[in-house]
Amino acid sequence: MATLLLGGCSAEQRDEWSRLALPEPATEEAPLVGDLWIGAWIAAFAVGFLVWGLILWAVIAYRRRNDQLPKQTRFNIPIEFLYTVTPFFVIAPFFYFTANHQDQITDIRAEPDLTVDVVGQQWSWTFNYVDEDVHEIGTINDRPTLYLPIGQTVRFELGSQDVIHSFWIPEFYMKQDVFPGQPNAFQVTPDREGTFEGRCAEFCGVFHQSMRFTVEVVSEQEYQDQMDGLREAGQTGLIDPPIRGAYDDEPLDPDSPGGDR
Repeated sequence: MATLLLGGCSAEQRDEWSRLALPEPATEEAPLVGDLWIGAWIAAFAVGFLVWGLILWAVIAYRRRNDQLPKQTRFNIPIEFLYTVTPFFVIAPFFYFTANHQDQITDIRAEPDLTVDVVGQQWSWTFNYVDEDVHEIGTINDRPTLYLPIGQTVRFELGSQDVIHSFWIPEFYMKQDVFPGQPNAFQVTPDREGTFEGRCAEFCGVFHQSMRFTVEVVSEQEYQDQMDGLREAGQTGLIDPPIRGAYDDEPLDPDSPGGDR
């Protein structure tokens, strides 16, 4: 049955199923999270089949055969030992692999090729290209675009001007909270060109759904062209938005959501 079902799917669908619904990875570090995700599902299914098997065995082996009550046992030391010790052997591997992969994912000791200062504000994002001394400011009505060169390690330094946000690019397999007054950082190396969508993964207010941005992983030459374009547009220097909100300079339509603010 499984063979027939898979045979009717496209190669793209089978590839997605092999990742158990994760998107196609786009960074060198993504397999760390991908392997942990697959391993967790395998362990969960193993535990589930064991529990289901024990339940079915108990239902069949100890089903009612007559009106006589079964022997009542107050203590069963082997069973009590089993359900006390078994969870440890389930949790210990989870803890080990999670801690190990987490240490590798959050390790930022290596010197990055470039640094992007990410500022979350209600309700958009500001990207400061620290090494290029240029910036891109997003607004609630104008989604910003983050450009990254393929094959180069980028460090994201995260900060918020108002409330807690969460910086998430699904194809990067990495999500990190953005705290006001508490900088966070992580770094990845994009290894696949393409256009990806980023978003805020922490409910941060009434227009939380507007906190989306576009990620373009491009060649080194195209990345430099984009940086030159920001300079020509006068978007030089690094921005630290001083106020809450990310609206356009022009007032919103009073009849639109948030127009009476």
